[in-house]
Amino acid sequence: MLPLKEKDKPIVQKLLSAGCCARCVLRFCCVSVQAAYRRPQQDTLNELQAFISNTENSKSQDAAAESTEGNNKSHDAAESEPPDDPPSKRAKLEPSVPDAPSEEDTAASVKLKDGESCVCVVCLGILQELCGTTQAVKIAEAVKAEKYEFDTLVLSVSLPAQLCVREHSCWLHVKKELREKSVALDKDDVIQVKEAFKWILQGQVAKELGGVAVVTRSLFEVGVEFTHPETDADCHFLSSTCPDCFKPTKNKQSVFTRMAVVKALEKISDAKFLKHSPCPPAAATSSCIPQDVQCLHVSVFVAGRYNKFCRSLPQTPWVIDGERRMESSVEELIAAPILSSFRASGFNFSSSGREDVDVRTLGNGRPFAMELLNPHKSRLSKAEMKQLQETINNSSDKIRVRDLQIVTREAMSRMKEGEEEKTKSYTALIWTQKPIQSEDLTFLDDIKDLTLDQKTPLRVLHRRALAVRQRVIHNMNTRFLDSHHFYLGLKTQAGTYIKEFVHGDFGRTKPNLCELLKTETDILELDVESVDVDWPPSIPE
Repeated sequence: MLPLKEKDKPIVQKLLSAGCCARCVLRFCCVSVQAAYRRPQQDTLNELQAFISNTENSKSQDAAAESTEGNNKSHDAAESEPPDDPPSKRAKLEPSVPDAPSEEDTAASVKLKDGESCVCVVCLGILQELCGTTQAVKIAEAVKAEKYEFDTLVLSVSLPAQLCVREHSCWLHVKKELREKSVALDKDDVIQVKEAFKWILQGQVAKELGGVAVVTRSLFEVGVEFTHPETDADCHFLSSTCPDCFKPTKNKQSVFTRMAVVKALEKISDAKFLKHSPCPPAAATSSCIPQDVQCLHVSVFVAGRYNKFCRSLPQTPWVIDGERRMESSVEELIAAPILSSFRASGFNFSSSGREDVDVRTLGNGRPFAMELLNPHKSRLSKAEMKQLQETINNSSDKIRVRDLQIVTREAMSRMKEGEEEKTKSYTALIWTQKPIQSEDLTFLDDIKDLTLDQKTPLRVLHRRALAVRQRVIHNMNTRFLDSHHFYLGLKTQAGTYIKEFVHGDFGRTKPNLCELLKTETDILELDVESVDVDWPPSIPE
C-alpha cells in the first residue's frame, strides 16, 4: 500500500489530470519512502487509480443515497399534497438527472486509460523509462569500460533547467486546488526528481557492478546527464522577466543554467509566471535524452622532495613565444612515471619556491607536490611507492626524488604555510672586478640579519608585479679562491633574490654586494643547499 492520506486525494486527482507520471504524483504528495518509487510504474498507477476511485465511489454512493432519500420524501410529499398542486411544483420534487462529466474529469479518465504511455509533463520521462534496467546497465558498462579502481561510488544527476519551470508550474497548479480546500503543503517538502531517480536506480547500478555500494558521499563520482531539446524554450521567458538572474559567462554555453533558473523562479510572482507559462505544463512528445556517462575520481596528492643536478634544466617547461627552449624539465621528469602509475588524466605541479634554470638544488632537496586529476588508480602500497620513486630516479641523472608519498589535500597547504618566514641556504661562486685578498672578505662573516629592499627584478618583471619587497639575509660566510673569485654562503629569508643581491640589478636591490665590497661583482654559479620546510615527513631509506 502506498503511504497516502485522505488529504492527498485532491493532489493525486489534479496531477493525474495534468499528465504527471505515477512517481511524480508521489513526489508532490511528499512520499519519502524510497521503496514506493522502486515499485513498477504500472503497479503504482493502478493503486493511485484505486485510491482516487474510492473517493469517487463514495461520492456516487452518497449521491445515490441522497437521491433515494429525496425520492422517498417526494413520494410522501406527493401523497400529502392536494391534487390540484401545479405540475411545476411536482417537477421540482422529482429526482434530477446527473450532471455531465467535467472536462477535467474527462482528461483524467483519458490519462488513466493511457497509463504510462504518455511522457510525464514534469519529469519528461526521467522517472519513467529512463530509470529502468536499461539505464542501469548503460551506466555500469560505462564505468567498467573506464577501468577505475574504487570501493564505493556516488551517483550524480544533471537535469535540464526547464524541469525547474515545469515543476514550478505543476506546483502552482496543485497550490490553487489546495488553497480552495484549505490544505497546507510546503513546496520544499516535495521530493526532488534527482532524489527519486537515485532511489530507483542506485540499487540497480550496484547490482550491475557486482554489489559495489552506491552511497551519498564517495571519492568516485558517476555522472548522468539528461537534455530535452524539445522544451529548451520553456524557461526563455524568465530572461525578460528576471534579467538580473541571467548573465553571460565565458565557460557556459547557455545563460539558462539550473541555478539561474532557480534564482529567477524565487523572484518571479505567481501572477507573472502564470501570464507567461502554461499551468499545468504543456505535454511533450518525447522523453529526455541521456548523454554519455561521465566518471570522475577526486584528485590524489603526491608529495616528496627533489634534487636537481643540472644547470640547464628548468623547473617547469620553458616555452617562449610558442617555442620550447629546453627539451625537458624537473616537472616532466617527475610527473611522467607518476601519471602512468596512477593512470591520471592530468596534474598540477607546485613546489616550495623555485630555482632558476642554471641553479642546482642539493642537500635534502626542495619540497614539491602534485595534484593528480581524475586518477583511475587512487592507492599505491608503500612498496609500490618505493618502486615508483626508483623508477623516477633511474629515468634520469639530472634529478632525484626522495620521501615520495601520498598526502591529503589539507596537508598540501603546509608546504606554503609561512613561506616567507622560512629560510633557505645557498652557495654562490662570486666574481669581483677588482683584485681581492682573503682579509677583504672577513667582515662579511660578521654581518647578521641584513635587511634588503628589493625592487622586483628586471628579469621577472614580466610575470611579477612591480613592488619593493623587504627580505633578510640572516648570515653569510666566505671561502677565498683567488684574487677575483670566492665562494659565498648565505642563509636567507625565503623569497630573497640572491643574484640581484650579488650584482645589484642596476641599483634595484639595496644594499648589495657591489656596495659592500666597493667593486663590481657578479654571480657565476648558484646552488640551493637547503630549503628549511619540514614537509613532507621524511621516509627512512
